[in-house]
Amino acid sequence: MAANFPFLSTPTTARETLWPAATFTPVDRIRRLVWKIAFATLALMAVGSATRVMNAGLACPDWPLCYGQLVPQQQMNLQVFLEWFHRLDAALIGLSTLWLAALCTWYRRQVPGWLPWAAVGALALIGVQGALGGLTVTQLLRFDIVTAHLGTALLFFSAMLIIASCLLPYRSTGTVGRLPWLGLVATMIVYVQCLLGGLVGSRWAAHQCLGLKELCQVMNSHLLGIVPASAAVLALTWTVWRTPALTYPLRRLGSLASMLLVFQLVMGIATFRLRLQVEPLTVAHHTLGAALVGTLVCFTVLAWRDRLGPVPSDYRISVAAPQELASPAEL
Repeated sequence: MAANFPFLSTPTTARETLWPAATFTPVDRIRRLVWKIAFATLALMAVGSATRVMNAGLACPDWPLCYGQLVPQQQMNLQVFLEWFHRLDAALIGLSTLWLAALCTWYRRQVPGWLPWAAVGALALIGVQGALGGLTVTQLLRFDIVTAHLGTALLFFSAMLIIASCLLPYRSTGTVGRLPWLGLVATMIVYVQCLLGGLVGSRWAAHQCLGLKELCQVMNSHLLGIVPASAAVLALTWTVWRTPALTYPLRRLGSLASMLLVFQLVMGIATFRLRLQVEPLTVAHHTLGAALVGTLVCFTVLAWRDRLGPVPSDYRISVAAPQELASPAEL
């Protein structure tokens, strides 16, 4: 009777009821791991921003340990904790990326052929990021190294989102038109704007310009960069709203990009008007910028997938079962 009426059978766990065992293919496991690494990277950049804003970048004078210890108990205070936790989160992300590369290599016959190479590339980025992190401390927060450290973190964050977006089940409609190009341009402009913001922060240009009228050119470059970045995101959002028969994920990501832009502008104006005296506002401003880059990356990848049409059969992720469709949490 249970065979005829499956709902009468008693599953062993609630997890099996919601997600059948057949659902968790190697691609599913890898995709979920990549999303976790991406969100952890966003949190890492937020902690890194807090570390800089709180002037805690050299709270641990040595590297990779902190005062020669894994956990500096006697020297622990807020600044030391921020720097120590930043390193801890970075180490966990590094180990997770190593695990990702191992999984992709182990399941190389069951995953798209590009995936193991992408995982190795992400692991290489982590190596570069770790080296820049060490140089940040040993070179006493040299502004070009700090800016490169942020730029590499954004690249790694984007790489994780590209991999995750490529692994999402997606059915194209072929109606995107020029949206893939608009998304790519907007992503590049906002990325450069984030680097300019990182340069302003690493040189303390805003503080010096507001107080001593020095390095105002550096700060003004970031302020002027608001115009093309905002115009690119608004043009993208306007085109999304005017494009008929667009898929729901693309519409939602387009709307999310415009919302993040508004919040980013509000946070930036508040930070400037308060003369950078409220640290949480500055951290939120930086984090929203990284989140905007990530949203545009996801949009661009899905838009290109829509433009290029269905993937070849050996790259295809099964979407026949309803439970395989991307959940709202994954989009």
